[in-house]
Amino acid sequence: MTPFTGEIFAFATVLCWTMGSQFFEAAGKRAGSAAVNMVRLVLAALFFCATLLVSRGQVLPMDFPAANWAWLGLSGFIGFTFGDMCLFRAFVEIGPRLSMLIMSLTAPVTALIGWGFLGEVYEPLQWLGIAVTISGVAMVILERSRPGAEVNGRRVKTVTIFGVLMAVLGMLGQAVGYIFSKVGMFHAGEMLDPVAATYIRVIAGTAGVIVIFTLLGWWPKLRPFLRDAKALAHTTGGAFFGPYLGVAFSLAALHHTSAGVAPPSWP
Repeated sequence: MTPFTGEIFAFATVLCWTMGSQFFEAAGKRAGSAAVNMVRLVLAALFFCATLLVSRGQVLPMDFPAANWAWLGLSGFIGFTFGDMCLFRAFVEIGPRLSMLIMSLTAPVTALIGWGFLGEVYEPLQWLGIAVTISGVAMVILERSRPGAEVNGRRVKTVTIFGVLMAVLGMLGQAVGYIFSKVGMFHAGEMLDPVAATYIRVIAGTAGVIVIFTLLGWWPKLRPFLRDAKALAHTTGGAFFGPYLGVAFSLAALHHTSAGVAPPSWP
């Protein structure tokens, strides 16, 4: 390991997210975001199951203590189920660009929660970075909220309070879920397997989405995947680089650096 191991994992995470987001965008245009959210989690769970079966001879990480299962499961539900559902709703209300801009607050908000909840210490320059990020996002939201505002000759989509609220809730879901991940990854002062830890998060997130699909009667939304091989292929690629590699790398980064430096686990 090097002094910058955490930063290396963090950079790898961002690369995975970039590739995963492209796949999900392509799939969402063909089959809908709700269906993509469900299928990507199921595929990620299968990826993790195959990985554990090969590496540890297990289909579930049953060697994890019950308390760690609880923390990681809660993290997965808050992040993958609650956070992502709110974010996808924000995409519809205020568009993906502004939604992802608000999601960029996840890192500084995670840092604030880590400072208060985990007792993490940050340097003055890091606090300055947090303040600059929050101020920049606030300025953009206020600017885009003006009636008739235009960017590059195009009229900006109206920013609704509900849309911003959904994006903020999505961001908070990721931040809180990430902090719970850090708590759930440690037992007796040692870090547990980040791949197995991510698997638990994905299982909980998938279970939560299944419950929502059942309660809201959304199962017919999966039908496009039965007729569109390209949508399934795009979602498979996104699941591999996003919830599989990307989230595993993010938890590895979390072990080697602070919660405010390691990138939160999305998508």
